[in-house]
This record gives sequence, structure tokens and C-alpha cells, in this order.
Amino acid sequence: MSLYKRKDSANWWVKVSVLGCKPIQQSTGTTDKQKASEYEAKLKNNLWEQKRLGTKPRYTWEEAVVRYIEETSHKSSHSSDIHHFRWLSTYLANKYLDEIDRSLLDSITAIRQKTGVTNATVNRCMQVVSRVLRRAALDWEWLARASKVRSLPEPQKRIRWLTVDEATKLLNELPPHLEAMVRFSLATGLRQSNVYNLQWSQIDLARHQAWIYADQAKGGKAIAVPLSSEAIQVLRGQLFNQKSHVFTYRGQPITNVKGRAWRKALVRAGIDNFRWHDLRHTWASWHVQNGTPLHVLQQLGGWQSLEMVQKYAHLSSEHLAPYVERVSGLNVNDGVTDVATFQLRKG
Repeated sequence: MSLYKRKDSANWWVKVSVLGCKPIQQSTGTTDKQKASEYEAKLKNNLWEQKRLGTKPRYTWEEAVVRYIEETSHKSSHSSDIHHFRWLSTYLANKYLDEIDRSLLDSITAIRQKTGVTNATVNRCMQVVSRVLRRAALDWEWLARASKVRSLPEPQKRIRWLTVDEATKLLNELPPHLEAMVRFSLATGLRQSNVYNLQWSQIDLARHQAWIYADQAKGGKAIAVPLSSEAIQVLRGQLFNQKSHVFTYRGQPITNVKGRAWRKALVRAGIDNFRWHDLRHTWASWHVQNGTPLHVLQQLGGWQSLEMVQKYAHLSSEHLAPYVERVSGLNVNDGVTDVATFQLRKG
């Protein structure tokens, strides 16, 4: 019998062989025997067409997922991708890649919306599908073309950042090991994991420089980090605490910065709705408010595109000041414009 059950799986499995080819064994992705039989029939027909008619092999969603997971196991999104794949398996498990069309993708999007999650969560889930389909089409040549995945609108979130006064209050309430990390974060804009995983081998105090390795960076590219005098001062205060890691607590590397001490310090400082990652927003906001051009901020923060930095643009209007002055000759008195004195200044 070609359909069978395995002890380690609730799904039906299939074993088929066509025209003396090597037998293929794989999960049907379903516990329903009728659906498993339909999957078996499609698989046999596909194998027969490949062998006798020379048609191009058709690949399943499961085959694509397995290959994708193997090729992207190094990425920081690996665990969340697997979480999405588990949810998606209910709707894509028995599908060939060329059966995944726009209509099916839209229906899955609608189903995900009905589970009560945000549009952003739905988009993250469907973007995983899009990445698999694009790779199948462009890299593996398993698919003639990848169906486009539509994204749902996402609300623009407010950027949460601290004023200098708020930051000072927070620093005064933190225990020494967290204070040092927060000071360093505000001086460099590094992400949380890059700070508590920072090692002395990544620091050059003489050249005032640090670097984040490619496998530690969110974008997968190494980042050079110029160190300000404030950052250098923090690092010198951590010398000799531990041989490998820069930031430690009682001689051990720090693995959690968002515990009770962090939360209580926020309460004592009177700071609401603030996450550790908002330290990076604060660093970027301070830069823009003090005149750092966005393209320079992009390089300093290791963002891959200028669009990712545009959300801070509204915090500074200094670059617009010269253009405002071009119409500074306009006189308005009691709602009446003196045309004779109105002159456009050429700049």
C-alpha cells in the first residue's frame, strides 16, 4: 500500500515509484486520508509526465520550504520564519508551487487577518511566502514566475525617543552595569544584541573604532562603528571586568537587559511607553536634531536604505531655512499685501 502512517507523524505518508524510477517517500501534509489519496494521484501523474513526456519537474511547497530553511538557517529571522511556515502548512501543504496563485494568496491573507493579529503581523507572514516563491523562480528555476503577494496597509508608528533631560533621569536610576550599556547605546545607536554581545576583540580604543561582524548585523553586512569620546569613556570604565565581553554583571556576560531592574528604573524616572530599542531611536533623533544629514546617519546606523532613515526627517527643518528666506521680503499689514515691497530673493 503506497499510503501509510508513521509513528513520528500524524500525517499520511506516500511511497510511489513510476516506470522503474527510484521510489519517492514523503509526507502528504494531511491527516485526511481522502486528501492524502488525491495528493498521491497528483504526485504519480507528475512523475509519469516527467519520465515519459520529458516535462519539467513540478515542485511542492514543502520541498521549497525545506530548501529555503536550509539556505537561510544563518539569518536572524530563521526562528520566526519557521513559526510562519508552521501556520502556513495548513493552507499550502499539498500545493505545487505553480498552484500558488494570487487568488490563493489573497485568501490566506484574509484568513490570517481573521485570527485577530495586526496587519503588520499578516504582512510578515505573507512576506515569507513571497521570499520563498521569488527564490524558487529566480534562483532555483523551479517556477516560471512568482505570484505577487499583496501587503496590507500598516499605520505609521510614532517614534519614541527621550529628551536629554529624560535620558539623564533614566541614567541616574539605573544600576551601574545597565547605566554603562545605556550610555554606550545612546553614544553609538547600536542594537540591543550588538551591545550585550560586544567583545573586546571588536574594539580598537586607539583608533576609536568598533565593528559589528556580518553575522551579527541585521542586514547581514559588517558595520564599522566610529566611537565618540563618550563611547570611549564608557569602554574604558569596563576594562579588566572580563576577558571576552565588554559589558558584564558580576563577571558574567549579560544576556537580558529588559528585566526587573530596567523596568523599575523607567518607573522611578517617570518614563512611560519606552523599550530598549527606543534608545536607538533616541540616538538617531538626537543626531537629526543636531544637523546630521540623513545619508550620514544611514551609514552611522548601518541602515541598508535611505528610506529606513526618512522617519527621522521631520525632527529637523534646518535644511529648509535657506528656502524660507527666499520670500522674506513679503510685507503683510492687516491682511493687505504691499506688492511694491514684495521681492523674491534669488538664492
